[in-house]
Amino acid sequence: MNILVLNSGSSSLKYKFFADEKDIAHGLVERIGSGQAQITHEKVGNEKYRQEEAIADHQKALQMVLNLLTEEKYGVISDLKEINGIGHRVLHGGEVFKESVSVDDQVLDRLEELRELGPLHMPANIMGIRACKELMPEVPQVAVFDTAFHQTMPKKSFLYALPFELYEKHRVRRYGFHGTSHRYLAGRTAEFLQKPLTALKMITIHLGNGSSMAAIDGGKVVDTTMGLTPLEGLVMGTRSGDLDPAVVPFLCQNLNLSPAEVDTYLNKKSGFLGMTGYSDMRDIQKARKQGNAQAEDAYQIFIHRIVKYVGAYLAVLKGLDVIIFSAGIVENDSETREEICRELEFMGVKMDYTKNNGLRGEESVLNTPDSNVSILLLPTNEELVIARDTKELINK
Repeated sequence: MNILVLNSGSSSLKYKFFADEKDIAHGLVERIGSGQAQITHEKVGNEKYRQEEAIADHQKALQMVLNLLTEEKYGVISDLKEINGIGHRVLHGGEVFKESVSVDDQVLDRLEELRELGPLHMPANIMGIRACKELMPEVPQVAVFDTAFHQTMPKKSFLYALPFELYEKHRVRRYGFHGTSHRYLAGRTAEFLQKPLTALKMITIHLGNGSSMAAIDGGKVVDTTMGLTPLEGLVMGTRSGDLDPAVVPFLCQNLNLSPAEVDTYLNKKSGFLGMTGYSDMRDIQKARKQGNAQAEDAYQIFIHRIVKYVGAYLAVLKGLDVIIFSAGIVENDSETREEICRELEFMGVKMDYTKNNGLRGEESVLNTPDSNVSILLLPTNEELVIARDTKELINK
């Protein structure tokens, strides 16, 4: 079965084309809406195609993607009718969608109602779905939600200590994100260790430009670091993560910022970028090695926050079988994995530091035989989860 997986951002469109769960083409359209948009496309095994031109909107971007998928040299199909389904990564399902769903007009209406829970991402996600509906009205579409996997959290994990009417009337609560990644990692961990998922207590650590962690007991999330929005939790590329809520009125009063400007300040101007001027961990590491004190402080804060959450989740899980590292930073940065594990040696976490050194993006067991906790490096594959859900719902 041929499945096109789409991830629509505010000015981008990321895609992968799967044939029987095998990635055979993928790419990215960036800076949509500008006069200098760029599309990068790769048919697996072939040279990359790059093109810059004006791309007015997501519909035009999607049309370019479809043209490339059917193009003689760079394409993988001869006709759009060969696409059996389209899977969309959607940020927020709220409490409405606790699993993936086939998209119809009623589902689209409900997604529109959820815009306020994800004002930065939901409009783009919906735009991507509507563009597909316009260009390929006969192709089934499926929405796969970042929040869905975390909906097993108990109330004691997801409710904020705010007047209860905020939850009742406005659904203000912790939802968690990167759920598709954490779900993939949980399932893959059970396969990799050849143990039943229901028998495992695990902490999944997804560290990229956006970062999150989840405590998973028997395949069900019991806590996660992100909250009502992806801002809560760990230090990230441009996001602050956890902070005292009183910082918000302080910024309004002392920097004369509006609520919208504070939202931008915390989401896009904070984190690594705010502390160092760099948002990418590779740049932070270079700056540290050059003696940059701010980069060193930012890195140590990052490590400290992760270690603190591991300790908290150990208590929540009442035991721990395995820690899983995944996503861009820790898939490629052995030093960060080592720093975290050295801080956890007190709880019997023993890393094979020789094996870990220099390892990049390869499924691996990183613990020593006498470690109390297994340590895995597992590259995530959110798109594969989306493709599988799409295939399953189409078959139903």
